[in-house]
Amino acid sequence: MKYTEHAPKLFMNTGTRFPRKIIWGIGAVKWACAKANVSLGLLDRERGDSIMKASMELMEGKHDDKIVLDVFQTGSGTGLNMNVNEVIAEVASFYSGLKVHPNDHVNLGQSSNDVVPTSIRVASVSLAEESLIPSLEHAVSVISSKSKEYADYVKAGRTHLRDALPVTFGQELGAYADALTHDEYLVKSALDYVKELPIGGTATGTGLNTHPDFQSKVISELNSLTGLGFKPANTFRGLRLLTDMLSMSSSMRTIAIDLYRMAQDFRLMFSGPFTSIGEIDIPSQEEIAGSSIMPGKTNPVTAEATMLISAQVVGLDHAVQFASMLGEFELAMGVPLVGYDVVTEISLLSEALGKFSDLVVNGSVPNKEKMLRYAESSPSLITVLSPIIGYDKAAEIGKKLNKGMSIREALRGLGYKDEEIDKILDLKKLVKPGTNPLS
Repeated sequence: MKYTEHAPKLFMNTGTRFPRKIIWGIGAVKWACAKANVSLGLLDRERGDSIMKASMELMEGKHDDKIVLDVFQTGSGTGLNMNVNEVIAEVASFYSGLKVHPNDHVNLGQSSNDVVPTSIRVASVSLAEESLIPSLEHAVSVISSKSKEYADYVKAGRTHLRDALPVTFGQELGAYADALTHDEYLVKSALDYVKELPIGGTATGTGLNTHPDFQSKVISELNSLTGLGFKPANTFRGLRLLTDMLSMSSSMRTIAIDLYRMAQDFRLMFSGPFTSIGEIDIPSQEEIAGSSIMPGKTNPVTAEATMLISAQVVGLDHAVQFASMLGEFELAMGVPLVGYDVVTEISLLSEALGKFSDLVVNGSVPNKEKMLRYAESSPSLITVLSPIIGYDKAAEIGKKLNKGMSIREALRGLGYKDEEIDKILDLKKLVKPGTNPLS
């Protein structure tokens, strides 16, 4: 393992290792390449079978302790590829009893320049399909269900953190369910792009030293192994540009922003219980102490953890943007970092979506009476009079409401009878689009 032994002297030694899924991904690529080379008559079956066996073990995590090179290495990811080549060669030599060379046999028909870009894409697609997409679908299902359940929970609307026209808790939740549904579409669209693999391009995209059928054969074997529907990429594009991975990261940044906004709203609704909004309770948050000094205090810990993950994902996406610009001419130079960051984003969001939807959204207990009381006391209800008495007069009444006069008193002062006022202040009508409360 000469390369792996000497590389740490030149690479960084931060302790930042490649995620398990990327090791799985490169193991899958090495397995498919070996099988393709055997079927094309380029590699003898004994060595090919032993390489496939070692690659499968790599996928299963049996040699993770041997993948030791740091993420912060050469921009092409040659360190990762050679580390893996040497591990597989050593294991395959043991199984076959033959000399298996890391370059001549394990890396046959390949270059680090096409193997690592392919591997990070394989890893990203696999992890997104098995964790991110199901987590998104679960979150949408939970939030949509609660949106229907709380369809008649009228509450004060708030804009600029000030009282506004009423909405329902169900409408607020429906907005986030709709947003995450669109986010899922963005992720799936990005994944279709990421599924295009540049394997077979070797060093510069030309495919020098590969069989003409190598790319199609490797991708066919990968699809048989994973069932993920990979396709051949334009190899020149796949080696020099990481814009497909950037699209994937961008879609996750969007999820993170929507998730942050939702977590922040729940955190504010949970604030109190006596000196702030306090419109919801979240019993799951009471399972641990919120303070090391204030007995009995509980905090919105899951919502805050979700917000921290969202912040981290936005930061990682910024790193992906910058790393995607690295490189000149035929080769991207930010491959290891982009792979690490995108896979990390997928893992973080999958966890946050599941925990937040189950513990916070599904676990919340809204105080219907308190929500309604706040809605009824909002001075913005005077808006219903603007079409009748004009904006300026309504604004004057609004100032009186801000000083303590009730809207009912204000309406009486304008000559409305109690039965007319009841009709005007029917909040369940006010939250419906196109409603004229005076009709």
